[in-house]
Amino acid sequence: MNTAYNALVVPARITQPVRIEPVNTDMAALQKLLAGNIESITGADWHVYLNEQGHPMPSNIRAEVLIREAGINLQEAFNGTAIFLGHGRYVQELDAPRHLIRLAEQLFDLPLAT
Repeated sequence: MNTAYNALVVPARITQPVRIEPVNTDMAALQKLLAGNIESITGADWHVYLNEQGHPMPSNIRAEVLIREAGINLQEAFNGTAIFLGHGRYVQELDAPRHLIRLAEQLFDLPLAT
């Protein structure tokens, strides 16, 4: 079974680029990528994986802006890398939705075309 999907990866460090890359979505791979236990925040047709503990990881201002601009009004701060993916019915993983990628391109003035 294929568990790799094209994710929108938003690193916390501003010096690292926002990018689209294949991400293995099994739990062990996500925990390794996010350096610990994971939590998720869900939008209409997307979700984002984040490190559950956050601190002492650097703040991820770009992920906060993208989450809020995508329609989720949260008051908490986010730390560490953020992995955005899509989901369909029955919560199956999908590639990051095109509209979310376009929003990231607009917000961060980056070409991310896949």
